[in-house]
Amino acid sequence: MSDIAKSVVGTVAHATPVLAKASIGQIFLEFLLIGATSFGGVVPYLRGSLVAKRHWVDDKEFVEMLSISQSLPGLNATNMAILVGEKLRGVLGSIAAIIGICLPGAAIMFAVGIFYRQHGDHVWVTAALKGVAAAAVGLILSTVVQLSKKSLAHKFDFVFMALTVIAVNRLHQSVPRTLVVVGLLAILFHHPQRSQKESPAQ
Repeated sequence: MSDIAKSVVGTVAHATPVLAKASIGQIFLEFLLIGATSFGGVVPYLRGSLVAKRHWVDDKEFVEMLSISQSLPGLNATNMAILVGEKLRGVLGSIAAIIGICLPGAAIMFAVGIFYRQHGDHVWVTAALKGVAAAAVGLILSTVVQLSKKSLAHKFDFVFMALTVIAVNRLHQSVPRTLVVVGLLAILFHHPQRSQKESPAQ
């Protein structure tokens, strides 16, 4: 192999991170940690752990799995746990992931529920919850910014994003209906024949 070819191969290998493998125990412990520390919204913690820290999935796979999780019934966190666990270790991986992510939350929320029933109307508790809610929005926004840099590859993707926001927030359409309609529009725009025609020009 020539020096130029070696340089090209090395550049490609460096640009494309190698996805790591995981054991059942590692999957359980990682999702247990996510479930115990994901305050104010789980999506930023999922990306930080699964993409940035563990390298079990890349940003493209993460966005695709998140899209599937949001399109189907159930919580995004549990849906993501099932998808990632199945990808890594099959059925056992899914079981380990969903038990791991649900166990700490169930225990903590049981204790918080008892506390909230007794002290939920206290002025300091109300003020703290408002602050946590604002911080949660900031966490989600930071993740949206990070993912959008790699997910919005075409300028027209911003149109799909705007249509989704308008349909849900202004027209009060259901999320599944909106995702189906926007998804069909995206398929028509990004269909393979169009991509093949644009490739030679690029």
